[in-house]
Amino acid sequence: MRVLQLCHKSPYPAKDGGCLAILNISQGLLNAGIDLKILAIETHKHPFIKKLIPKDFIEKTKIESVFVDTSLNIVDAFSSLITQDSYNVSRFFSADFDFKLQEELENNEYDIVHLESLFMTPYLSSIRAHSNARIVLRSHNLEFIIWKRLARQSGNVAKRAYLNLLAHQLKNYELDILNQVDGIAAISRRDAIDFEKLGSKKPKLIIPFGINLDVYTPVINENPQLNFFHLGSMDWTPNIEGLNWFLDEIWPEINKAFPKSHFYLAGRDMPEDFYKRKSPNVHIVGEVEDAKNFINSNSIMIVPLLSGGGIRVKIIEGMALGKAIISTAVGAEGLHYKNKKNIWIANKVDDFIKAINYFNEDLQNINKMGLSARALAESDYNEKRIIEMLISFYEELLSSPIFNPGKITA
Repeated sequence: MRVLQLCHKSPYPAKDGGCLAILNISQGLLNAGIDLKILAIETHKHPFIKKLIPKDFIEKTKIESVFVDTSLNIVDAFSSLITQDSYNVSRFFSADFDFKLQEELENNEYDIVHLESLFMTPYLSSIRAHSNARIVLRSHNLEFIIWKRLARQSGNVAKRAYLNLLAHQLKNYELDILNQVDGIAAISRRDAIDFEKLGSKKPKLIIPFGINLDVYTPVINENPQLNFFHLGSMDWTPNIEGLNWFLDEIWPEINKAFPKSHFYLAGRDMPEDFYKRKSPNVHIVGEVEDAKNFINSNSIMIVPLLSGGGIRVKIIEGMALGKAIISTAVGAEGLHYKNKKNIWIANKVDDFIKAINYFNEDLQNINKMGLSARALAESDYNEKRIIEMLISFYEELLSSPIFNPGKITA
């Protein structure tokens, strides 16, 4: 089977959850013996740095990139308000990338064209015109829901109105595009159900973020400490919003109740405002060289998201490394968890205090929940099993000219 994977950013360097999600699909398909070709968009935010890509990965995928300037253009953004186009998506369209894609499809035959995220759907017409391949959309999340939630959280009337408009435009775009692909690989059951509510009649497969558990080795501290950490890309608006809420409203109460506890905040592109904060016992680490080492060196992961969609990759990585995790319901959305067994859900101050009291009463509860989280990662987020499901989905799409419309496969 020949698969062309179109990516809105390069899988290497795997510096955020989105890159990891793409890379795990790529590597999983290669490990399963799929003939894979990768064509990626390069941006200022996600540069294509060939020397950072393993040579064998380059040889196997023949990965190529085309630079696309996705930075905010005020004129285009304003025009989209008038034309009702979704500027969030349209800025990923490039004539250069489109030409490269057409050239690739004219010179090579593919069975499947795999689109990583909604941002690659502007190229659907070119794929249809130059290939008979089945098109599968790997949905990382429902984009319009992210902006709808951000609008709900905004206290600025003008900003809220603009975010609501963006959400409306995205929703209209997603409604239109969902029935133009041949199949949808949703990252969670919640997303698959939401796709159906939007009117999608295409077959859907639920394939969560999968990881190679062999490279995630938990370090169990026999004498765990009551310290907390967050690790995530700090150029993502929901992360900034959630952490501002946590540091303004939640951490002062935690620090008052547990004055010896510490909070370590790490992530690339850390806004300067966080360094200027005077929050007690809060340590702004910034970008870390080794995410796994950072996670292993701390005790309890905090995921204070108030908006966003899809699945939080860092939670699954934390589970794989045997970490106790306290998350809002939004942060844990789409995960197959049992509250207070393999994760603790906290949406307000009292919830956080109750969770920390539980760990503080017996610090071994930190390890207990961490081991339960690892077991969940092993059972539900094993990369090999997930890739097998994806390939079966490809095969079913290829073998059946009329695939069961609306079917959701778990």
